[in-house]
Amino acid sequence: MARIAETPLKVGLFGIGLDAYWPQFEGLEARLKSYVGVVERKLARDGVEVVNLGLIDTPEKAVQAGHDFRAADVDVIFLYVTTYALSSTVLPVVRRAGVPVIILNLQPVAAMDYAAFNALGDRTRMTGEWLAHCAACPVPEIANVFTRAGIEFHQITGVLEGDAHVDGQIEDWIEAARVAHVMAHSKLGVMGRYYNGMLDIYSDMTCQAAAFGTVIEIVEIDALAAIRAQLDDAAVDAMLTRIRGEFDIQPDCSPEELRRAARTAAALFALVERHGLGAMAYYYEATPGSAHEDIITSVILGCSMLTAEGVPIAGEYEVKNAQAMKIMDSFGAGGSFTEYYAMDYVDDVVIMGHDGPGHTKIAQGKTKVRPLEVYHGKVGAGVSVEMSVRHGPVTCLSVLEIGGKVSLLVAEGESVPGPTLEIGNTNSRYRFPLGARRFVESWNAAAPAHHCAVGVGHIAARIEKLGALLGLEVIRVC
Repeated sequence: MARIAETPLKVGLFGIGLDAYWPQFEGLEARLKSYVGVVERKLARDGVEVVNLGLIDTPEKAVQAGHDFRAADVDVIFLYVTTYALSSTVLPVVRRAGVPVIILNLQPVAAMDYAAFNALGDRTRMTGEWLAHCAACPVPEIANVFTRAGIEFHQITGVLEGDAHVDGQIEDWIEAARVAHVMAHSKLGVMGRYYNGMLDIYSDMTCQAAAFGTVIEIVEIDALAAIRAQLDDAAVDAMLTRIRGEFDIQPDCSPEELRRAARTAAALFALVERHGLGAMAYYYEATPGSAHEDIITSVILGCSMLTAEGVPIAGEYEVKNAQAMKIMDSFGAGGSFTEYYAMDYVDDVVIMGHDGPGHTKIAQGKTKVRPLEVYHGKVGAGVSVEMSVRHGPVTCLSVLEIGGKVSLLVAEGESVPGPTLEIGNTNSRYRFPLGARRFVESWNAAAPAHHCAVGVGHIAARIEKLGALLGLEVIRVC
């Protein structure tokens, strides 16, 4: 099986201090080390391995820490500033590790108790107590050195414990790092060819591999046909039972068309398993009456099911949108294939959808299966899916590729109830804070392809962090 080995997200952590302080201020070193332990617990979660190097307080230790992080293969580093520390205890670590760094400027309390502090009466004790709270002091120095060294950095500023802003930011950064890790350990299958004449969707796969680390594998439709031809009745029956359980089958769907879709779905699942795919982009037309045409006109249900299982499938060979769908799904938001359908100027909404596949796990209710006598602009006929994205907050994401540069385009809005087009396609009504007109003009001004991925929830802030970790520009419309 050609599957990429699964590895955990590795998060590096180190605190910084100054060794000259320890003999001067009793208990300060132990206290600051305990704070590093608090941060480690904040970073710990399922699927994440925290590599904690403790308190680095000399340049010599910093050099070794850089080697240690590199040997541990960390994906991202959290630098916790516990007190004043020399920038020479920071630069060697981050420079050698060569991964994104987030500075944690966190003091132990929201505000010092000034009266109690001033009543200590011992200047040495007072200085030691102050040093335990002066995390903000060296951050400008660190920022200056990082900038002069050409090292990108990010910041979280706040209180060590009980600060919702800090906890939320840490969660966002770790989620962004996790998705970056997923994309770099995912395999994108491409099967068939581009939809003829859609110049906007033509993609440079080298740029995609370089931007996200994604492995791209060309998959032959002949291989899918061979798997499909070898399926026994039991495998098709099992898939048909699953389809009946997952979808709302409309009464005008013929048993023959459902079985044809079930056979293709079973073959698609087997193909994905054989090649270890994490996503796929496809398109094909074939010769009328051929076995390949029989396959390509019956893929929508199987592609929708795989999309809902974390293997997003984009039609029309839209590689960029398969990437966008994978990003959205990896964030837990879903990621359904979509494009503009129409404008509703009366209700100030944009109607968006596609002729499949749809992400059934983010549907409003159960996804319907309807028969279509013609696939508009495509060959053949068969069954298709009809769904709306769950009502509530949504995020739209498009992966742009312009002039050899990959970037991300994002917008937040709402999926709202109301009439939709009952044409056997996915379609939803979206309201944006800019209003329909300004949204469409602003989105189009970024020059995306006409497809995008839609997921549930507002996650633009996390997508912005993903872009920061990958070095990609993120354009936020709203």
